[in-house]
Amino acid sequence: MAIIAFIGLGNMGGPMAKNLLKAGHEVRGYDLSEQAVAEAVAAGARKAGTPTEAVKDADVIVTMLPAGKHVRGAYGGQGGLIAGARKGALLIDCSTIDVESARAVAKEAADKGLEMVDAPVSGGVGGAAAGTLTFMVGGPDAAFAKARPILEKMGKNIVHCGGAGNGQAAKICNNMILGVSMIAVSEAFMLAKRLGLDAQKLYDVSSTASGQCWSLTTYCPVPGPVPTSPANRDYQAGFTAAMMLKDLLLAQQAASAAGASTPMGAEAAQLYNIFVNAGRGAMDFSGIVKMLDGK
Repeated sequence: MAIIAFIGLGNMGGPMAKNLLKAGHEVRGYDLSEQAVAEAVAAGARKAGTPTEAVKDADVIVTMLPAGKHVRGAYGGQGGLIAGARKGALLIDCSTIDVESARAVAKEAADKGLEMVDAPVSGGVGGAAAGTLTFMVGGPDAAFAKARPILEKMGKNIVHCGGAGNGQAAKICNNMILGVSMIAVSEAFMLAKRLGLDAQKLYDVSSTASGQCWSLTTYCPVPGPVPTSPANRDYQAGFTAAMMLKDLLLAQQAASAAGASTPMGAEAAQLYNIFVNAGRGAMDFSGIVKMLDGK
C-alpha cells in the first residue's frame, strides 16, 4: 500500500481521499479548512500541518484545488510540492484548470525528474463518494500506468487522453457539451410548457428519440421525469452553476488560444454568467431552467 499525500479535502477531494483510505492506503491530508481535515482524520487519515509535511516521503501526491493559479502556487517554487517531493514520487493533479497551467506544472515536474499526470474528474460529489468518477488523464504513458491503480480506487472510468494537459482539454470539451446540452434541454421543456405539452410526455418521447442525451435522461432539469435529478430536490447542487461557469470560461479561454470557433459554447458561458451573477452560483447548474422560465 502507498503513502499518499492528499492536498485539497473539499467537497470532491474529501470523499476521494476516503476511498483511498478504504482501499488500504495511508493518507496524509492537508486543507485550509480545519473542518475538512477533521472529517478526513475521522475517516482514518493523518493530519498534516503543512503541504510540505504531507508530501514528505510520500509515494504519491494528489491535489484537488480550485484553479490554475492555486495549482501553480502549490507545486512551484522553493517551498512547493515539486521541491518537497521525494525522488520517484508520482504527482496527480485532479483539479480542473486551464490547459496552459497544467502543461507548465507538468514541465516543471519533469525538469525535476518527477512523473506527473493531470487527471480532472467528472461525476460530481455523488460520484466522488461512490468511487465511480471518470478520470480524464493527460501525461506520459509510464506516468499513466503508475497512476491508474490509484485512480481506480476513486473512479470507474479511467481514460488516457494523451500527453500533459490533454486530461484538462478533455474535461473542458466534455463540460462545454454538458453546459450547451443542459440549456438546450431546458429550452425545450420551457417551450413545451408554453405549448401545453406535459413535461412527462416530452420526456417519454425525447428520452427514446433523437433528442436523447445525458442532460435529459440522467439530469432532467424539470421536476418529475427523473426522480434522482436535482430538479426534484429544489436544485440542491451536485455540480454548481458556478463550477459550470468556470469550466465554460476555461473552454472559451482554450478556444481563443487555439483559434477554435465555439459559438454555442460562448453563448452558454454568457447565459451561465447571467445566472451566477443573479446570485444562483451555489444552485445546481440544471437550475438554469428557472432563469429560462423567466423566474
